[in-house]
Amino acid sequence: MVSFKLPALPYSYNALEPFIDTQTMEIHHGKHHQAYVTNLNNASAGKEMPEDIVEIIKNISKYPMPVRNNGGGHFNHSLFWEIMAPNAGGKPSGELLDAINSGFGDFDKLKGQIGGAGMTRFGSGWAWLIVKDGKLEVCSTPNQDNPLMDIAEVKGVPILGVDVWEHAYYLKYQNRRADYLDAFWNVVNWAEVARRYAEAMKS
Repeated sequence: MVSFKLPALPYSYNALEPFIDTQTMEIHHGKHHQAYVTNLNNASAGKEMPEDIVEIIKNISKYPMPVRNNGGGHFNHSLFWEIMAPNAGGKPSGELLDAINSGFGDFDKLKGQIGGAGMTRFGSGWAWLIVKDGKLEVCSTPNQDNPLMDIAEVKGVPILGVDVWEHAYYLKYQNRRADYLDAFWNVVNWAEVARRYAEAMKS
């Protein structure tokens, strides 16, 4: 039987202060993400399913809605924790920065597009930087969907995602989603995003 597990955070709950507060991280990781894992395991009990969450996500149309919602929640959050880090932020470099400059004009324009995708996503969802057909693109998805899903409007390989569900920011920022999106850039782990970019360009 497939059994998914909550991944450990690669840093402490207070490591992203003051940009993302300790209490939000404790609840977001320990309660929300844990619930997605628990519910995914319940939804997949007794079913023949791949052990790799990526394979499930890529073929999500084959599975019932509880697997889509909770599998998406597990995949999205697992990525989210890894593309953030303490003492991070700044700007990307190397081939990733070259691709950003080529695709968007400059880094600030990319930030503006991702901020816009996050602000215009009605209700709950995610804003994404993806690799699509060898190029970078910005998009957003509702709920716990993501661009790797075969049902996504815009398909691609996500290399950076910003959670714009209220549980990701409401304790600190209340209804100020824009302030949260601005603060997010201070904790982006560009080394991990670059690694994901390089991997996506090989596939």
